Amino acid sequence: MTTTAEQLAAWAADYRPTAADRDLARRALQDTVAVTLAATDSRMASLTVGLPAAARWSTVGHVLDFDDLHLPSTAHISVVCVPAALAVGGDERAYLAGAGVMARLGTRLGWQHYASGWHVTCTAGAPAAAAGAAVALGLSKEQIAHAIALAVPQAGGVQAAFGSDGKALQVGLATDAGVRAARLAAAGAQADPAALDQWLQLVGADGELDLSGPAVPDGLAIKIFPCCYALQRPIAALRERVTDVKPEDVIRIVVRTPAVAVQPLHHHSPKTGLQGKFSMEYAVATALLDPFPGFAAFTDEAVQRPEAQRLIKATEVITEPGGAGLLHGSVDIVLELGDGTRRHASLELPPGAPQRPPSDDEFAEKLAACGASEVSTVDWKRAAELLSAELPGSTS
Repeated sequence: MTTTAEQLAAWAADYRPTAADRDLARRALQDTVAVTLAATDSRMASLTVGLPAAARWSTVGHVLDFDDLHLPSTAHISVVCVPAALAVGGDERAYLAGAGVMARLGTRLGWQHYASGWHVTCTAGAPAAAAGAAVALGLSKEQIAHAIALAVPQAGGVQAAFGSDGKALQVGLATDAGVRAARLAAAGAQADPAALDQWLQLVGADGELDLSGPAVPDGLAIKIFPCCYALQRPIAALRERVTDVKPEDVIRIVVRTPAVAVQPLHHHSPKTGLQGKFSMEYAVATALLDPFPGFAAFTDEAVQRPEAQRLIKATEVITEPGGAGLLHGSVDIVLELGDGTRRHASLELPPGAPQRPPSDDEFAEKLAACGASEVSTVDWKRAAELLSAELPGSTS
């Protein structure tokens, strides 16, 4: 019986991009490089000096939590698969092969895997990075399967890390593990491909492997705000539906949302910028306080503002059971004002969702906000050169 690793390896080896796949890869490259360049002055860029390029680029690319997301798998695909491809001289085909493996493996793991506390970007990411890097290295189907199996021991990562340095670092280490596995396979290292199936069973995978469709089934969500994807909808709801409320007039806030939509939002009384990126309460505060919840809204100083802390304390989050996925159902927010009136905001799809993609102008605005307008014309070779220049001190 053919193992899952062998099926994924055969798909990756035989895969050839369509025009639509190439369009997705081009935007994924631009988005990933832009959010990485935006973080080159961050503390994480300093912390990762000396790490291999794949680990460093992936970690720094994820620290702002501004990178894209594959909703069916709840995995940040491009921040793993772009660095994995670039680190070994790969191009869009290597990226798409890795991204396709990651999307399918993450979907195979199922929502329950994420709901149990696993970080799918790491658990699906390490084997996917191995597949993408292996394709870039020109390995055979058999060698790609070995690379995937060799990455299994590093396929870990938990949501308890969210809101700390550990989140971005575990993503970077998973990416590096995949690249390392591919290089080992290229050197002749072997592993039983059945290791992936045993691991899938151990972690409770409950989905089916579907190798049909485009490289990345259902596309990628592009973030508009630099925070957890679970916050894109509530921030957008208030910005789109309530535009004339002064924050000082708000005395109470009630948020009703499916429980699945707040799975990663662990911080109810945030004190740091990283914690604010995983706080429903702070999402409401920044949506009311800031002209645009961009990078400046997710600093320690911004989260600690007295008015932000007041609004955080005034917010009650009521969750409803059932469903699966961060965009299940809708978010409903009621603002109670000091004069006794109420304002209501409700939203199902935030901007940037695959069914509501950003316009060319909106995407260009994101690149500009990252200080990376030049990446709109970048190719894969130039992308690697840019990251190497802006993040010196990485090892090969």
